[in-house]
Amino acid sequence: MKNTHQVTPARRKVRLWQTALEGPRAMMEAAVSTWSWPLLGTAPKGDGHPVLLVPGFMAPESTMMPLKAFLSNRGYAVESWGFGRNVGFQAKHAAALERKLEYMRHQHGRKVSMVGWSLGGVFGLYASHRAPDCVRSLITLGSPVTPGAEGHGAAPSVIALYRAVAHRLGPDAHMLQPHVREALSHSPAHPMSCLWSHSDGVVPPMEAQVADGSPVHENILVPGSHCGLAFNALVLWIIAERLSQPEENWQPFAPTGMPGATYRALSVF
Repeated sequence: MKNTHQVTPARRKVRLWQTALEGPRAMMEAAVSTWSWPLLGTAPKGDGHPVLLVPGFMAPESTMMPLKAFLSNRGYAVESWGFGRNVGFQAKHAAALERKLEYMRHQHGRKVSMVGWSLGGVFGLYASHRAPDCVRSLITLGSPVTPGAEGHGAAPSVIALYRAVAHRLGPDAHMLQPHVREALSHSPAHPMSCLWSHSDGVVPPMEAQVADGSPVHENILVPGSHCGLAFNALVLWIIAERLSQPEENWQPFAPTGMPGATYRALSVF
């Protein structure tokens, strides 16, 4: 089973043909998920703790609505980040996310789990370091949590878009700022599950995995595109299973029975 605490060897660069297929693949995953809702209804239910969702780069909050509806159905108190479209790693949004975590922690009287898609996972990791007492766990979906020493190896089209929208020097201009780099280089104490795909057409697979050896950090290989991760049926099931872990007795991902057999069959792709 491709579920490890160490980085699984994978390429550092995105393949252009996989980038080109991101749109069609994501639409197919969305269609499959629509038909999978009855099966997703058997996913583990949670204990009602708060969950905060953070969208990916250039994604509006509406892209997280299927995941929000699913997790709400599983019994969680789910909120999106509330800042509209994610237009890059902006300091004002990073600070606002920290305040949001603190507010949710106070409002519910319980620690908050975060699910971040792509750049949203980087926001989540940064916020974890800024407000560690507020965070219960972090799940990242294809997020570049481990950039290479030479910087990010994201798809050229994504880097060009980031330069046009967020910063003329690209994502490294934000990610390599001293306070951001320092925060991202330290392992959070809480559980962290990094979901990644061999066929990701946006973020290189190695960058989407955590490599610190912590017993409460894990990398979970999933089949699918980058743009479909937030509504991929198998990913939704895994998110629910991860969030259902007891706060004081978290265990690594090791599904058994039919869910485990399905995961093993599909994760080879």
